[in-house]
Amino acid sequence: MNTNLVITGGRLVDGTTDKHLDIGIADGRIVELAQPGELALQGEVIDADGAYVMPGLVDIQVHFRTPGGEESEDIQSGAQGAALGGVTACVMMPNTVPTIDNVAIVEDVRALSLGAPCDVHSSAAITVNREGERLVNFKELYGVGVRVFTDDGWVVDSEALMRQAFLDIRDLPDAVLSQHAEESQMVEGGLINEGVVSRRLGLKGRPREAEALIVKRDIDLARETNGRYHVLHMSTLMALEHVIAAKLEGLRVTAEVTPQHLVLTEDDVERLGTSGKMNPPLRLLEDVEALRAGLICGDVDAVATDHAPHHPELKGTSLVTAAPGMLGVETMASVIWSEFVETGLMSPTDFVKRLSSNPAKIAGIKDHGNQVKVGSIANLAVFDPTQSWTVRGADLVSKSINTPWEGRSFAGRIRHTVLAGRPVVIDSSLVS
Repeated sequence: MNTNLVITGGRLVDGTTDKHLDIGIADGRIVELAQPGELALQGEVIDADGAYVMPGLVDIQVHFRTPGGEESEDIQSGAQGAALGGVTACVMMPNTVPTIDNVAIVEDVRALSLGAPCDVHSSAAITVNREGERLVNFKELYGVGVRVFTDDGWVVDSEALMRQAFLDIRDLPDAVLSQHAEESQMVEGGLINEGVVSRRLGLKGRPREAEALIVKRDIDLARETNGRYHVLHMSTLMALEHVIAAKLEGLRVTAEVTPQHLVLTEDDVERLGTSGKMNPPLRLLEDVEALRAGLICGDVDAVATDHAPHHPELKGTSLVTAAPGMLGVETMASVIWSEFVETGLMSPTDFVKRLSSNPAKIAGIKDHGNQVKVGSIANLAVFDPTQSWTVRGADLVSKSINTPWEGRSFAGRIRHTVLAGRPVVIDSSLVS
């Protein structure tokens, strides 16, 4: 049974409010907002002095490797990392073994997430087994709560199949098609960005144009069908330009960017080694600069981590054979705050929009990312901008250690996380 909680001393920022307020929580919901020191409710006190209180963050692209890859991550370890990162809701990608493409597997995943310190939602594939040949039963999957459909890791190359998918989900409220946008033949065998670094290392590259081609094609289909479309882990200036044009046209198009694509470039691959390998790959400085500008002005809707843990045996090889992907869910808030808010490029309010309210809307997650008001479910994060820390992969709660931020220090860290009125992280440590 939930006990009463009192969050005191914090500055509430939720997209509409930005002022110091104390928060009273009972039975999982916010029951009182009051000026500092004037809260009537009594209960367990959570100290937010000097920190920001905000809606819990929402990460709409994570790989918790269940089913089939639990040696690298499982739902509980992934959710623990999410909670430590202030994330109260996340969306698991379906590129598992077996693929999450039917009701039974969605229900299995949901059962495994019970009691986790983060609400774990499952996406589902667009095509059966992500083979790009036959569409899943969207209505059945929607009926058990799936809102995001994607063949993430692979792209739906068939224009006809993608068009039919848009038509099939058009009348399902909040349903969205999300693409890993890289045309398959163009990137086949590619390991890192096609450019100076790939040529210097003698490696086959993945051209930037492969992303732009798919994004433009899918936007054209969204226009034709009035479908909802979301670009996963957008990585190039060219794709961003297509998204901006679509938004100006009034199409139902959104896009996310990962922290790594906002900070790192292809030049970092040699320094990072296999921890710098991901799909889509780290790109050019001009791409990073464009994506940063897009995030600041709102052309980029959301930050999502593409949290992709891999057991050290899968990463401790060469760039040629290593699995692509980076950890991110535990470090997202600190990276974005340090890079954008601490430097004055983004306000705390916009931080909340990009990392909480916007992603919740994109993925149709109703009880997260909302205004903090009386009656709402208490899914909250308390971010301390004064707490600096140095990232060590071995210290992260993930089963894997493949972080691109190894040894890097960031300004700001999640102090507390509250899930449906229950403290799950206190003083940057998991509540047992």
